Amino acid sequence: MNKVILLGNLTRDPELTTTNGGVSVCRFSLAVTRRYANADGEREADFINIVVWRNQAENCAKFLKKGSKCAVVGRIQTSSYETPEGAKRYTTDIVADEVEFITSGARTGDSENPMPSEPKTQKQTAELEEIEDDSLPF
Repeated sequence: MNKVILLGNLTRDPELTTTNGGVSVCRFSLAVTRRYANADGEREADFINIVVWRNQAENCAKFLKKGSKCAVVGRIQTSSYETPEGAKRYTTDIVADEVEFITSGARTGDSENPMPSEPKTQKQTAELEEIEDDSLPF
């Protein structure tokens, strides 16, 4: 079984590209805090590369930004490539099946606006009417 669940913050803005076949792909890095503190009492973080495909990639690019908190469910994928100098490099990425936006901001051009939310209404306090115990149906 190859399944990963991560919760963290984006370390940079997502990068959206398309393949030669027109498929959207979004890449970003997630900082995931370790559970235990080091000898100095500080909690360290791991920086994990995430790859998201298709419509979900477009949503990630639209609604996530550096610092956004998100949860990712996916699988580990390793690959390798050769540099122009002939050195072999290895990469490890998480290919996301699901991305849950915990905090985010919608982006339009260079301006950032919060995601649409429920309309805010003023809290109204209703005056309660006194009821006699004998009039209760139970």
